[in-house]
Amino acid sequence: MTSASATSPFPPPPGARAYHLRTGRGEFAVVDSPVPVGVEPRGVALLLPGFTGSKEDFHRLHEPLAARGYRTVAVDGRGQNESDGPADDESAYAREESARDVLAQAAALGTPLHLVGHSLGGQIARAAVLLDHSAFVSFTLVASGPAEISDSQKQRVKLLHDALAVMTMPEVWEAILAMGPPEEVGGPASGVGAPELLRQRWLNHKPAQLLATGRQLCVEPNRVEELAAVPLPFHVLSGALDDTWPVPLLDDMAVRLGAHRTIIAGAEHSPNQDQPLPTARALADFWDRHPGHRQPS
Repeated sequence: MTSASATSPFPPPPGARAYHLRTGRGEFAVVDSPVPVGVEPRGVALLLPGFTGSKEDFHRLHEPLAARGYRTVAVDGRGQNESDGPADDESAYAREESARDVLAQAAALGTPLHLVGHSLGGQIARAAVLLDHSAFVSFTLVASGPAEISDSQKQRVKLLHDALAVMTMPEVWEAILAMGPPEEVGGPASGVGAPELLRQRWLNHKPAQLLATGRQLCVEPNRVEELAAVPLPFHVLSGALDDTWPVPLLDDMAVRLGAHRTIIAGAEHSPNQDQPLPTARALADFWDRHPGHRQPS
């Protein structure tokens, strides 16, 4: 179910392997971190990145989660970084299409999965769970809210969309650096890697993917009641500050979902990058309480 990829400029963390996962809906670039020899395997997790982000956003989580017995597979969604997708056809990135991609990734991995989605990735993961939850044993939303993003973040997304309409991707990158990145929605100038790698990641994104998913973030409906009806254990994890979905909004969503709630001190919209060790600990503690067996339909 895998294929070798050309040499990537994005090196995986120690012990992990980067490759393209073959699925029924095409190939997706992943970083796959196995459980080391001598550690009892406890489960497998699929990690979905946020807007303008990529699988590399989870690099700092792989080692501590492997040490707890969890194999982690971080994926570039269609049109993100090293996963291919159309440059101009936004229909390929419709929310249901992205959700079906996640279900195909889960099927290709062929094992019950703990599902984790950061920001936009959380909303895509939610759509996948609402289509078919049977592949998953738990669902963690990381800094991902119940509906559309905040007004201030909508303005940042609009600026990005306006720039993409009249500028090339390299020109937009230079403008982002000049203005300061929209890091609260996983801005392209944040993340793991040297500045040139962050620039390359930005250039690898398909413009249609950025346009379609940015628009989705601005109009996402509230689907918390639908999600609460799904028989999975839920976890809402965030930093102590978040301008994309304010923390009280995430608190309320957790209550409505009956979810376990974790707030990571010293972290903002990307706790996986801001405070990876406490984030990994919180994830593993939650997963330990929900061993890897499929939930009943």
